[in-house]
Amino acid sequence: MSNAPAIILFDGVCNLCNGFVQFVIQHDAAGRFRFAALQSAAGQELLRQHQLPAPTEPDSVVLLMEGQAYIHSAAALHILRGLAGGWRWLAQVGLWVPRPLRDAAYRFIARHRYRWFGRQDACWLPTPELRARFI
Repeated sequence: MSNAPAIILFDGVCNLCNGFVQFVIQHDAAGRFRFAALQSAAGQELLRQHQLPAPTEPDSVVLLMEGQAYIHSAAALHILRGLAGGWRWLAQVGLWVPRPLRDAAYRFIARHRYRWFGRQDACWLPTPELRARFI
């Protein structure tokens, strides 16, 4: 990864997605990642800038990094690759799995995430200490 911050767009009302953001923050000591909810004005503008559709019901995390936009399993695995520790190795192994299989598993989890993990009525708000990492 370059030194430029990568941006993670996530479903701001999804408990699983919010947990993933917390996980990334915890394992990203270098502060490489910035965050925006897909439902936010900033998230919608970033989707538009990268010519990605603005879904009415977000179904994927989006990673904007080094001029590329990654979605579904590719986004999740590239995010893991950018974290400290053994996560980058796990991501490398995951990238060996054919993308159609990875994305099918990703979409299955995405389809059931609200039922399994719940959802919030409003987007999660970062603490004052973390606010600088959110767009």
